[in-house]
Amino acid sequence: MSPILSTIRLTKEFKFEMAHALKGYDGPCRNIHGHSYELYVTVIGTPLKDASSPKNGMLMDFGDLKKIVRKSIVEEFDHALVLNKASADEFLPLNSEVFGKTILVDYQPTSENLLIDYAARLIPLLPANVKLHNLKLRETVTSYAEWFAEDNMV
Repeated sequence: MSPILSTIRLTKEFKFEMAHALKGYDGPCRNIHGHSYELYVTVIGTPLKDASSPKNGMLMDFGDLKKIVRKSIVEEFDHALVLNKASADEFLPLNSEVFGKTILVDYQPTSENLLIDYAARLIPLLPANVKLHNLKLRETVTSYAEWFAEDNMV
């Protein structure tokens, strides 16, 4: 095999349900509403060249990538209401269990800002030989946002 063809990208797709509201937004997304999100995580690197390893020829085991993403993102955000801390009082009645799983973040929970958060969560959890290449978060059937490491000098 030619050494020129040694960089590989792997992508794993994740699906989860999440609600959010955008404080101060001038459209319907100012109200609490939900989406069926699709998150695509792409990593990049060189496959392992160790004939004695069961992972020989792999950049990363898809199962390992799945565990990292599920634990750091999907399990936390799935079926959660995500709100900017600054708007919590506006949306959450005092002592109310109505909303159940609620995550308060330091940012407006747009797809763009969620991707920045997700990238920050994933980067330190990846093996040393694997880098986060890009993230794609589909919010609706026709709308998505993307984050690329090359655009962020990571």
